[in-house]
Amino acid sequence: MKTVAEAISKYNQNKCKELKIKAVLFDMDGVLFDSMKNHTEAWYEAISEVGIPCTREEFYLFEGATGNYTINRKFNMHFGREATEKEIKEIYQRKSVIFNQLPQAQPMPFAYEMLMTVKNAGLIPVLVTGSGQHSLLDRLNKHFPSVFMKDKMVTAYDVLQGKPHPEPYLKGLKKAGVEAYEAIVVENAPLGVKSASSAGVFTVAVNTGPIDDQILWNEGANLLYPSVEEFQLVLGEFCIQYSEITE
Repeated sequence: MKTVAEAISKYNQNKCKELKIKAVLFDMDGVLFDSMKNHTEAWYEAISEVGIPCTREEFYLFEGATGNYTINRKFNMHFGREATEKEIKEIYQRKSVIFNQLPQAQPMPFAYEMLMTVKNAGLIPVLVTGSGQHSLLDRLNKHFPSVFMKDKMVTAYDVLQGKPHPEPYLKGLKKAGVEAYEAIVVENAPLGVKSASSAGVFTVAVNTGPIDDQILWNEGANLLYPSVEEFQLVLGEFCIQYSEITE
């Protein structure tokens, strides 16, 4: 396993810039909320209802993408075409209904502590999610009060190209007012890791789902931890040391 120092040294060499953390960009599902079981179940039921064979597990691989991306991916694989706007709207609405009928997803263990560490270090927290589920977005302030400001959020409604395209994280950087080497990303999804890595941001993967670690490494993770808790154990020192690296 890479150490923090080794990973950052390699990043600095590749980018020719020293990492100086001013902002931390967070994915939501699977990082802040333990919501992926609900998402995969809702996608499985909604996609199965239109006659496309699928498994619950495969939707972990689409995690972080917009609903349009997920639906079109399945339509291309099964029908050899993209879905119509009407089909996308109907399937996503059905997925949302199923999702909202499931038991509420709870905050990920140690997510609050992770966010408080970032806030206490004087860094800017930014939300970058492919989700458009209002039920989860509305719960951010309930569970993580005064952490995410509305002007520091990027959701499915803010981008033309969702994850794995770099646009979501590029927009997150812009909203934070920082360059790629002045931020880190915390992600758990392969498509999200690819999006962040493609945007040039140092990317920490927390593997909170049933995904092989190598998939996250292959998509460009700079560091990988088996849980939010494990990352939280090193985050304080990480933020202090590397937010002052060029001071």
